[in-house]
Amino acid sequence: MNVDNPGITAKKLQRIQRNAASHWVGNGFPVRSLFNYSEIGPQISPFLLFDYAGPVDFPPTDDRLGVGEHPHRGFETVTIVYSGEVEHRDSSGGGGKIGPGDVQWMTAASGIVHEEFHGQDYARKGGPFEMVQLWVNLPAKYKMSQPRYQSILDCQIPAVPLPGNQGTVRVIAGEFNGVKGPAKTFSPIHVWDMRIPGGQTITLTLTEGHSAVLAILKGSVSINESNFIREAEVAIFDQQGDYIRFNSEQDTTALLLSGRPLDEPIAGSGPFVMNTAEEIRQAKIDYQSGKMGHLAS
Repeated sequence: MNVDNPGITAKKLQRIQRNAASHWVGNGFPVRSLFNYSEIGPQISPFLLFDYAGPVDFPPTDDRLGVGEHPHRGFETVTIVYSGEVEHRDSSGGGGKIGPGDVQWMTAASGIVHEEFHGQDYARKGGPFEMVQLWVNLPAKYKMSQPRYQSILDCQIPAVPLPGNQGTVRVIAGEFNGVKGPAKTFSPIHVWDMRIPGGQTITLTLTEGHSAVLAILKGSVSINESNFIREAEVAIFDQQGDYIRFNSEQDTTALLLSGRPLDEPIAGSGPFVMNTAEEIRQAKIDYQSGKMGHLAS
């Protein structure tokens, strides 16, 4: 990409999101919410929420640590594990265990009930735990489609080298340098899991008009040599522009999220994200009446 072309422009840094406060989800996930649609929904669409759990060390235990049965409707949850294990099962029959490098992509759509716990083998041994969970909005026409579950193993995710040995990009969803990721999505989305050595200047080509979020999990980067984004912080860029550029100040693990904004109203309440207040009311009724299913005992 020739960024010196006068027709090519950078996406400008809009804001840096920081949240030092953490809260527990169930008894197994100490979470920092790095962004939420209630604050900046239009700028981050089609993404809704970014929860960063850990890094933390759990001692060995025979207890079940995690979060029990709860519902979702109207969006997808994407869980990326960096260390530890997560076991999932849901009312559609989906489920399984994911470990380091693996991804669970659950489409709640018309409604699902699920649970998430630490893997039993991991819990008995204890050790480091780190994961990310994204919420990805669904276009209105797909919000009431059938739920589905994608278990994406580390070995199924292509790792593409950045030019000049500047690092690697694991392509979870979308495409990077002609290599497509395994996740099936309902709208154009890129989810790139990056490892970048310190001292690199990285230029990433993105789509004009699409959202762009750079989340730093380890290390730090700078933008325009003055704006520093450190661990558990996210940089949110303007949707206008064709690329972003940053410098890695040290060895860095980062997630790049980009997608076509849905440009649809958002109505949300707890585990439900729809387009109108009436749809939220109906979601609550449907869950309470058992229409989203139940987990087998």
